[in-house]
This record gives sequence, C-alpha cells and structure tokens, in this order.
Amino acid sequence: MSDRLPLELYLTVITSFADLGLADSLLRAIAETGYTAPTPIQAQAIPLVLQGGDLLAAAQTGTGKTAGFTLPILHRLMLTKPALRKPGRPRCLILTPTRELTAQVEESVQTYGKHTPLTSMVMFGGVNINPQISALKKPLDILVATPGRLLDHAGQKTVDLSGVEILVLDEADRMLDMGFIRDIRKVLALLPKQRQNLLFSATFSEEIRTLARGVLNDPGEVSVTPRNTATELVTQTMHLVEQHHKRDLISHIIRESGWHQVLVFTRTKHGANRLAEKLVKDGLSAAAIHGNKSQAARTRALAGFKAGTVAVLVATDIAARGLDIDQLPQVVNFELPNVPEDYVHRIGRTGRAGATGAAISLVDPSEIKLLKAIEKLIRKPIDRVEVQGWKPSPTAVREPEDDDDERDSRGPRGGGRGRNGARPGNGGGRGADANGGARRTATGSAGQAHAGGRDGGRAASGQSRSASGPTGNGDRRASNGGTGRGNGNGNGEHRSAGGARSANGGNGGHGSSGDRQAAGNGPRGAHGGRPGASAGGQPARAPAPRPAVGQGSGRRSALLSK
Repeated sequence: MSDRLPLELYLTVITSFADLGLADSLLRAIAETGYTAPTPIQAQAIPLVLQGGDLLAAAQTGTGKTAGFTLPILHRLMLTKPALRKPGRPRCLILTPTRELTAQVEESVQTYGKHTPLTSMVMFGGVNINPQISALKKPLDILVATPGRLLDHAGQKTVDLSGVEILVLDEADRMLDMGFIRDIRKVLALLPKQRQNLLFSATFSEEIRTLARGVLNDPGEVSVTPRNTATELVTQTMHLVEQHHKRDLISHIIRESGWHQVLVFTRTKHGANRLAEKLVKDGLSAAAIHGNKSQAARTRALAGFKAGTVAVLVATDIAARGLDIDQLPQVVNFELPNVPEDYVHRIGRTGRAGATGAAISLVDPSEIKLLKAIEKLIRKPIDRVEVQGWKPSPTAVREPEDDDDERDSRGPRGGGRGRNGARPGNGGGRGADANGGARRTATGSAGQAHAGGRDGGRAASGQSRSASGPTGNGDRRASNGGTGRGNGNGNGEHRSAGGARSANGGNGGHGSSGDRQAAGNGPRGAHGGRPGASAGGQPARAPAPRPAVGQGSGRRSALLSK
C-alpha cells in the first residue's frame, strides 16, 4: 500500500467527479444522471479501485456504493484490452445475493457505460436459462450474476471465467447470510489467481473479515458509516401490540396517517401474503414480494410501488435486499427480525441522501428480547409510543407463526419450528398440534401441546414437554434422563439415553422422524422399555396407531431418537 496516496489527501481535494480522474465518457454519463458531487463512499472507494488494489468497503444500501465500484471498473476496463476476447469470457465478474440487486447493478453499469464500447449482461435464476446462453455467445466485458445461476452456466460450459480481471462481491454479508459461502468458494476456484478483488458489505462482522482474508490481498479499507449504526435521519418508534392485532393496527396507522408509499417487513413469506391480502380487503393498494414469487411478479410489484400504484409493499428481508427506491418515507417492521443487524438494513431503506424518514416497529410482548438486542446494537433506546386501544393485555401470550420464514444462517440455533407452532428460543424443540395450539418455551422450561396434539416434540437437554387431553399423546423427552408422564387417557412416554419407559401405558409406535411420536401402543424401546400400569393395575390401552401426516411406521431406539 506504500504506492497509494493517503486517503485523507483524496478527501481534501475531491469536490466533484472530475476530481476523481474518470474518463470523459464516464463524466458525461454522470452529468446526464444529474449527479454533481460524489458521495462519501464514492470519494473514498473510487481512487483506491482506480489504482488497481483490493478493497474492503463497509457501506449500506443507499450510500451510492454501486457507482463506487462500477465507475472505476468501467474506467479501468477501457484503458486495457483483454488478452483474449471471445464469447462468454467476461473480464469483470460482479456477484450479488439477489435477483433484484443483480438487475440494479447491471442497470448502473448500463447507465454509466452507455458512452463506452464495453458490454455487459445480467444473470440470475428464476427465469429461462436459454436467453442467457444465447447472450453468452457474444463477447462480454462485465457479467453481473447470482452465484447459483453462474455455477449452472459454469457446469454447462456456457461461461468461461478464466479471463476475469476484476471480482466484486457486493453485499457480501447477505450472501453469507443466505448460505452462499460454498457457492462463492466454487466460483473462486474457477477464477485466475491474479485479479483485483473488491468486497462490499453493510457491516464488518467477523464472518466478513474471515471471508476477506481468504479473498483479498493487502486491501485498502473504507467505511462510510459507524459499524452497525442506524442513520440519525430516521425517526425510530415502536408500538407494543399483540401479534393477532398487528394486521388491524397497521391498516389503521396507514389510513390515519395518509401514507402513500410504505415498505413493510415480515418474517415469513406466507405472512407477507396474508398481510397484503388483508390490506387489500381494507381498501389499500398492496402487494407482497418474497422468494416464492416469480421474477415477473416481483418486478411488477416493485414497478407498481415505484410508480405509486401500489401504496404498500410487503416484503421479507431477503426479497427486499438491494431494493433501490428513492426517497422512501416510511418503513414498518411488522415483526422484528431475528438478527439485530437486519433491523439496520431494514430501516436503511429510508432516510437516504439527506432526506428524513420514519421507521415504526410493531412489537408483540414475546419480541421484547429481540427489541433489547436491537437497542443494544444501535446503542440507543427506541421510543415507545402507545396507540390508544391497542395496548396488549398483561396476560398476552405468544401467537403461532409460520414454518416457512426466510431466515438467514445467523438466526437462533436449535430453534426448530412446528406446524402451527411458534418460534422457540435457543434450544427449543419441535411440536405440532392437531388443533393448532402448540406452545414453545426456551431451554430448560416446560412446553405443552394441548388436546389432540400429534407430536410431543423434541427438547434440548433438561427440557420437557407433555400433552394433555382425552386423546393426546404425552411424549416427554430429555437427553439426560428424568421421568415423564402422559396425562389423560393417552399414552405417556419418557425417553432417556439408556432406554424407554411408559408411565401410563405402552410405548407408542414411532414415525419416520426421530422427534415424532404417533398415537397408540407400539413395540418396546431399545434397552428394555416396558409397559406401565393403569390405575387398576392393568396395562393401559389406546386406539390403534395412526401415524401423523408425513410419518412412517416402525421402530426407533431411544438412542436414535435422542
């Protein structure tokens, strides 16, 4: 880095894009967009990229980071000719986590490179691969792609990555969150060792620094926002409200406030659909955007939101990543994210480019722990605002949630999810209730699946569950022993590492999953499980077994189901 000018020197002299030394064709395109002065991330990153060095940059969405790397890349590619120019052999590869962000970055390349001879294309999944194969039959300078679809093409030999001179990992933190680390490593193995590497991330987490150490070589490091902090231009408030009242409350707030453009975050895909449907029934124009939607549907919803024909866009975290919406005034957290950093990403959609914004969170009493984690991260309390008539009762309990949330890999570990059951805390197990009444608890506490429960569930060490009711199964498990009891007329079962015992009746038949228990009497467990006695001293009886949906019959030892 000794040959690089001090960053402070750049920042003292850069007042316009012309000061950056960019090519005239790029300055012309910049002027046509209406921009006159570079943003802080552009002023810091562009000089370093122009020098050819590797870069590690912390910048959130909306800071101008995309132009911060597309402009100097276009400049560098114009200065040199490729060693070998042939179809499907890009000189620059830009990897992004989502389809929307991929399209946004390629649009930036097109906008700033329109007066240059350079060519580019976008590549992502969810669409027909054949048009992409056709496009790869032409010479190519810049390829913007998602990792999965890129590897599909690499496997079909339709793309040649041996000529990549510059690699960009955009929103690298989200790529790690979405489990792309293996795909990234596969892509890296296909690239030449000598290349320039640029890594952009919203935060500098330890995971990001570990990735950077394996990719970057003596990188310059820039950051335009303090680590994991939310912009001061965003007014942050929260309303304490029970989960089952949230849909009515958000509809009330939008109508009373007269909002015409609001982005709402939900934790699950089905939750996004249901909320959008509820808002439409209430007379509001709304649309949902998430991973299960087709690319055409997502593009249509986003276009309507930008045009003003859709007032409320309901999105999951992954689907909303990379959305480029100018002057978004309001963001609502319908549910708090499991990962505190995602809160910063969410509210970063508003308060951009010096404009003010509002971020409102609807918080169920069960989400207080998540709220405290967020406040700890942003180092300030979020103002509590009570909405008359919506204050939760003192005995408010947790609402069931869906089983399809688009969670990332940094979520709480050990937290399984049951059909019609709520999300657990760390170590929570899995249970399903035929009547939809499953309840979860954190590690070490007791959980209960109410009358008619199909599965007793799985518990961490020291955690127990029981099922009560006239026909319910009691399945109480602990990894280190203990005693269990099934109440009512059903079968009670206890599992330990050494064997199986029935407190009130024979062991029930096992399903195919190690954490499921079907109804009825079944074979004894491994290591000497034995039937218990009913109140009259005779073995208890139960109806013939009927496996739960998706379960097989058969026999599983206590050691296997542990």
